[in-house]
Amino acid sequence: MPIILPTKEQLDNLQTISNEGPLVMVNLLRFKPEGGEALYEKYSQLLMPILNKIDAHVIYYGSDAKTFIGDDAWDAVLLVQYPSRATFFNMISDREYIEASQYREQGLADSRLYITRPQYVAWDNP
Repeated sequence: MPIILPTKEQLDNLQTISNEGPLVMVNLLRFKPEGGEALYEKYSQLLMPILNKIDAHVIYYGSDAKTFIGDDAWDAVLLVQYPSRATFFNMISDREYIEASQYREQGLADSRLYITRPQYVAWDNP
């Protein structure tokens, strides 16, 4: 079943995550066959100034994601780091973001969004 938007329960659960420290959002994206990628690109262009304004940034964007383990296939993977949970929540509630997000919704056939907290481990330091 395609998933594009969070449920009310998922939005409520987001509020329970600690606001301490940055979050990295892992986006798995499947575009609609006819023009979906172009619509998502329009969303991305509108999103970049919003991310810059809130000190969030794209860590990685990769296309044509092939499955090595598992049976899902995605057109793209996007990782975005936000300074805090509150920053992300405020962004998705902002009028400018809501207007831009129509292109995300129109362009996606399916998606997943995972909230992760960066962990610094031994391999981070030489």
